[in-house]
Amino acid sequence: MLLLAGSVTLSSCVVSKKKYEDLMARKNALEMDKAGLEQDKSTLEQQKASLEEAKASLESERAKLEQQKREYEESLAQALKEGKTLGENLNMSKSQIERLNADLKAREARLAELQRILDEKEKAVANLRNRVSNALLGFNDKDLTVNVRNGKVYVSLAEQLLFNSGSTKVDPKGVEALRKLAAVLKEQQDVNVVVEGHTDDVPIAKGTVGMQDNWDLSVLRATEITRILANAGVDPTRVTPSGRSKYVPLDDAKSKEARQKNRRTEIILTPKLDELFQILETT
Repeated sequence: MLLLAGSVTLSSCVVSKKKYEDLMARKNALEMDKAGLEQDKSTLEQQKASLEEAKASLESERAKLEQQKREYEESLAQALKEGKTLGENLNMSKSQIERLNADLKAREARLAELQRILDEKEKAVANLRNRVSNALLGFNDKDLTVNVRNGKVYVSLAEQLLFNSGSTKVDPKGVEALRKLAAVLKEQQDVNVVVEGHTDDVPIAKGTVGMQDNWDLSVLRATEITRILANAGVDPTRVTPSGRSKYVPLDDAKSKEARQKNRRTEIILTPKLDELFQILETT
């Protein structure tokens, strides 16, 4: 009888331990799911911020276009009013009226062409951003970001992706990123490229060969990146290297994190607007 009771007790303990292990396994799985969802949330929030910035840029462009449209409409209304007044007071000839109508139609045509080019520009910038983002998908968001500001695509590369401290030689991983970017730019012939080097506010070490200050460091880094893009097939006449030293910081704080953020290279991609400028010059 005692043997039977001991057996039942042992069986109960085994079952309880199994249930405990099952519950712990489920808890671990739920925690992993929670971590994955939090990562997805962070990624979505970053994408949302990027889209909101792009939306703000487009809204700014649209506001400018609407202002130009209003000015054109006012000009057209004024021209019509003047035409009517001239016709009533001076008995305008048929040929004069025809010339006025032709001028009005020409202005309307230029306005429509301006709208078309602005729409094409917005599409071109959005397409360029998508192509650059897709080409650079494998890189950490902390090292590399792609954004649209003021109708331009900004590719921002952190120092840790490209250079060792105080160095102007690009690391292999940075070269890989630049070559992937170059592959996109070779197919986008109507895009001008500006390479901007930025440093923090800490002076370079005294006696650094070939450099007096952060101006030299930022310029030499921009030049080295320009050389890599050109060697990878980008037309050198489209690329302009420049150094901004410490004077355009992202964060004015004096902390280690702020200075790390400020040490960066920005590659600014701008679609050529020759056609748009030609239209504006004739209006």
